[in-house]
Amino acid sequence: MRQILQDLSSGVTELVECPAPVVRRGQLLIDTSVSLISAGTERMLVDFGRAGLVAKARKQPEKVAQVLDKVRTDGLLTTVDAVRSKLGQPIPLGYCNVGVVSDAGEGVEGFRPGDRVVSNGPHADVVSVPKNLCARIPDDVSDEAAAFTVVGAIGLQGMRLAQPTLGEAFVVTGAGLIGLLTVQLLRANGCRVLAIDFDEAKLAVARTFGAETCNPANGEDPVAAGMTFSRGAGVDGVIITASTKSSDPVIQAARMCRKRGRIVLVGVTGLELNRADFYEKELTFQVSCSYGPGRYDPAYEAKGQDYPIGFVRWTEQRNFEAVLDLMATGQLEVESLVSHRFPFDRATEAYDALASDKGALGIVLEYPHPVAERHGKSVRLGGTADEVVVAANGQKPVLGVIGAGNYASRMLIPAFRRAGATLHSIAAPSGVSGVIHGRRAGFARAMSNAQDLLADPEIDTVAIATRHDSHASLTVAALAQGKNVFVEKPLALNREELTQVRAAHKDAGRHLMVGFNRRFAPQVRTMHRLLGSVAEPKTVLMVMNAGAIPPDHWTQDREIGGGRIIGEACHHIDLMRFLVGAPITAVSARRMGDSDAVAISEDKASITLGFADGSFGTIHYLANGGASFPKERVEVFAAGRTLQLNNFIGLKGFNWPGFRKQNLWRQDKGQDHCAAAFLKAVESGSETPIPAEELFEVAEVTIDAADQLRHQD
Repeated sequence: MRQILQDLSSGVTELVECPAPVVRRGQLLIDTSVSLISAGTERMLVDFGRAGLVAKARKQPEKVAQVLDKVRTDGLLTTVDAVRSKLGQPIPLGYCNVGVVSDAGEGVEGFRPGDRVVSNGPHADVVSVPKNLCARIPDDVSDEAAAFTVVGAIGLQGMRLAQPTLGEAFVVTGAGLIGLLTVQLLRANGCRVLAIDFDEAKLAVARTFGAETCNPANGEDPVAAGMTFSRGAGVDGVIITASTKSSDPVIQAARMCRKRGRIVLVGVTGLELNRADFYEKELTFQVSCSYGPGRYDPAYEAKGQDYPIGFVRWTEQRNFEAVLDLMATGQLEVESLVSHRFPFDRATEAYDALASDKGALGIVLEYPHPVAERHGKSVRLGGTADEVVVAANGQKPVLGVIGAGNYASRMLIPAFRRAGATLHSIAAPSGVSGVIHGRRAGFARAMSNAQDLLADPEIDTVAIATRHDSHASLTVAALAQGKNVFVEKPLALNREELTQVRAAHKDAGRHLMVGFNRRFAPQVRTMHRLLGSVAEPKTVLMVMNAGAIPPDHWTQDREIGGGRIIGEACHHIDLMRFLVGAPITAVSARRMGDSDAVAISEDKASITLGFADGSFGTIHYLANGGASFPKERVEVFAAGRTLQLNNFIGLKGFNWPGFRKQNLWRQDKGQDHCAAAFLKAVESGSETPIPAEELFEVAEVTIDAADQLRHQD
């Protein structure tokens, strides 16, 4: 299949060959027939990508503040690497897709293969989309017309928030694609409409829909026009669909509204407001969120949990359906909004037109190529897959990577590449992320089905970097296929999964490693060497300024991410186990507060460990600290001496004979050394760098700590 990607660092828009996505639980697999370029949103992304670094910074001042905080805590070089990586990651474009369902994932009801559907899928000839972001298309609505459904739902949600009633006078500021659809929606609702824009051609279209118009470019005053339009009473409401840095649209809206008028921002504007304009009239101002209730709610979108219609009448999916119904009855006309049509193989020309023609409205992409040619699950990336031989007799391990998320692309894959692994295949269910990161790293193939990668006899070593709930099952499957396995933490989310991994490892007799990279950091290795000369028990204190993560983030979900203790604090339990050098014999955990909510209880906690040699240590895992405070600090007290590690940059020794400090120019948490040690063990047939029993021990202790926090009295 092919998909459009936008490179945010260079501004290049390209059509890329990718593996077709696999259908996942709760999702539909759709063969695209038509998609619509959203002139406003996608032009903004293209312009951002083509801007220079300084211009990018000016457009996102809040990101600049975050970067400066990271410089202060992690150092300049680490921050530069992170920024370059973020900007260098191409993103898929598009969210207005129409096609035919080819397959429905487990748990999908109400759809079946052969249904014509609209979705918020990207510009690609095959897309996989959650069922609640799809809607069936009525027979009398064409594919091209249906492609306007999603942008129509954006306007519809803004209108719903404004709550117009029959006969009211409304203003739409910004007569772009969403603005012109909003004009029609208001007219269908029985409202009088005034459209404001600087483009006379767009205003001409608005007039065909029954709107009166105002063009400030011709010297017309929007406030005066609004007052005249409302017969001197002030308009009942204003829906702003414009995209501008100026605050004028909101200021003008406030001044033309009647007392207790309503203003809804659907587009993007400046927000330097005059309080008096709002105070004296008791105006209502609200920002609309995309397509409607459910947007950005993982339970609704990813898990398919619908809101009961008796409590939430208009969800994003029901807004899609309402727009389609209006098209079917002829109350919403979109044919006149099509300004360009391009076949999909000329998509890059469509984006050139978008950038050069500021008057462009609906740019339609058509997908005439045969469906049978779209569903390949593997693509060649230009590597040497045909020449790869399974590692043996001193040859480098042949690596397959499952997962192409942020950590895998920024840290894990580069570490394995620098360590000399033969990069064979990368698998990601979406297909496109594997291509993005596979091309950059030099993989030979990208694929969408992890099972195909595991079955490939040329691959002898697998790195697993997927979401946490799949770690154990993929590890078991990889071991069963005779692969050496490097799995990112955590190894398992519960004792049942851990038991299955233990059994699989025992039967396979292959290398198993968890990505506990901190124990391989150069400063930690120094600490371990120094502590090796101390025979007395040790006291270890760790402070993890973990930072807040939203409660609905997948890492907070016990079933998917395991919660933050299992998902992340296992790193620090392993680090303490390594520094002490003795088995963990006791664990005690206490969280802050009495709430049973995982987001409240688990990420503000203290874990105390006891060790067989009499040592003990405490991990303070805290999500309520300041962002400018260093993320990690480790202190070890032993035999009248102290070691202090600050954020993997600076190490100090206090009263330590022959050692005072070890400072680094760049933060180093050991990722490169971890990958290299694992590959060396595979290549040479030597012992795995972390004994398997230590991996299982740390996993058991972590699960025990999480259980205590969840059942705290």
